[in-house]
Amino acid sequence: MAFRPLAKEWEFTSLANSSVPRHASPMPEAATIVRPTDEELDLFGITHQGKVRKENQDHFLVSTVHPQLVIHGTSLPNTDSLPLRGTRFATVLVLADGVGGAASGSEAARLATESVMRYVSSTMRSYHAAGSSTEEELLKSLKETALEAHKNVRGEAANHPGQKGMATTLTVCMVVYPWAYVVQVGDSRCYFFDKGKLTLLTRDQTIAQSLVDQGLMPAERLARSPFRHVLSSAIGADEASPVVTPFDISERGALILMCSDGLTKHVSDAEIASYCRDMKSSEQLAKDLLDLALERGGTDNITIIAARAPLRK
Repeated sequence: MAFRPLAKEWEFTSLANSSVPRHASPMPEAATIVRPTDEELDLFGITHQGKVRKENQDHFLVSTVHPQLVIHGTSLPNTDSLPLRGTRFATVLVLADGVGGAASGSEAARLATESVMRYVSSTMRSYHAAGSSTEEELLKSLKETALEAHKNVRGEAANHPGQKGMATTLTVCMVVYPWAYVVQVGDSRCYFFDKGKLTLLTRDQTIAQSLVDQGLMPAERLARSPFRHVLSSAIGADEASPVVTPFDISERGALILMCSDGLTKHVSDAEIASYCRDMKSSEQLAKDLLDLALERGGTDNITIIAARAPLRK
């Protein structure tokens, strides 16, 4: 696998630069926003090695972050009835697609995923900044999350010569309702489906996409380019360039869909949108898309995460 750094950060449709982009929908008045409860969240992730690869180098994690009280001693008689776990700070979705040899790619993806969760649970303290005038604090923390994973994977490779060349994509989506933030390194993807429209929030960090962005190759040649799966940025590689994109997820029923390129090699964006329109649950959607990719050859590892707060009945 060869890597080459991107020339610059990109701008994509209405999302613009990472400091200010929002989903196109206007933000509702604060009084109309009702945060979904933990029980209302419809979250599901699935991974499959595919029909060709001997091992699965993908890793994913679907989680929520909460304040928690741990009792080490008390004279109170009925602590089981106390609210020891507080209302969630955030929902965190992580997807990593390892590259390189089977063992090193899987290890890189595992280390990156674990590194993100350690950072989110132990270091990040800026959830309060979501959607506020101090939001830059949160954007910086999210980039640092990816760079910490990059440092850990590079360190592991340096300490174990046999793991040289280990790298992984990393896509992290954090929801601090009603805002969401996606952090991108590599070419795994994050989509947003709302009001019947599918929007790609991430930009593939590949050599081919970089050539298109710089005007050196027409966009219509992208799908046929031999560089369309050659990463220009990856966790653990020579270059890791995390890009953070904020978006508004206040609308009930809006869906976040993340996937490794094992899905998009076989299923088009139009087909993904069609499946999203007909979805009954996150689990059903993810399994149906996985089955479709497998029916068409399943030439790579396939990982899919779906997350939403369904409409209230």
